[in-house]
Amino acid sequence: MDAKKFIIDSLIESSQTKIKIKDNLQDEIVEAAEILADCFKNGNKLLLCGNGGSAADCQHIAAELMIRLSHNIKRPALPAIALTTDTSNLTAGGNDIGFENVFARNVEGLGSKGDVLLAISTSGNSPNIIQATHSAHKKDMKVIGFLGGSGGKLKELVDFPVIIPSSNVQRIQEGHITIAHIICELVEDKLYGKA
Repeated sequence: MDAKKFIIDSLIESSQTKIKIKDNLQDEIVEAAEILADCFKNGNKLLLCGNGGSAADCQHIAAELMIRLSHNIKRPALPAIALTTDTSNLTAGGNDIGFENVFARNVEGLGSKGDVLLAISTSGNSPNIIQATHSAHKKDMKVIGFLGGSGGKLKELVDFPVIIPSSNVQRIQEGHITIAHIICELVEDKLYGKA
């Protein structure tokens, strides 16, 4: 493998994916930001779930909302909980009720009417994310799906799919965190920016 060519090709592919996001997902990003801003304004919270790199994204996004992203905006914490961080909970759930149910069980226990679930799955087919989506709907929660490729099964199950136009998992994950940062900044500005 030519390492320098690989670096260049990867960066070009990443840039092209972001251009596709710019050209195709502006409305979806604005809508997701409005849903979250309304959720927080109404005293509700955001729950997040995903696997692997998407689990790390859940923690990252929750931290941006709970602490802050924009240093020029002074604001209170926004209630966001990554369902991916409690190892005792995840391992007990995996052992006792099956890994496909671990996030659904947490949504059942922590979710309330008016809350939002951010369900992250690069394939759109993760069984535990699908089950969490069903659990959220039973609680009368809205579900935003950060997906990739065709959107998979979750495309039709979530309320608001945001599908990265790529079939490469790395590019999809990069797209997810880029969109998440933009959404966080839009939410902060909408709720606490100076008009």
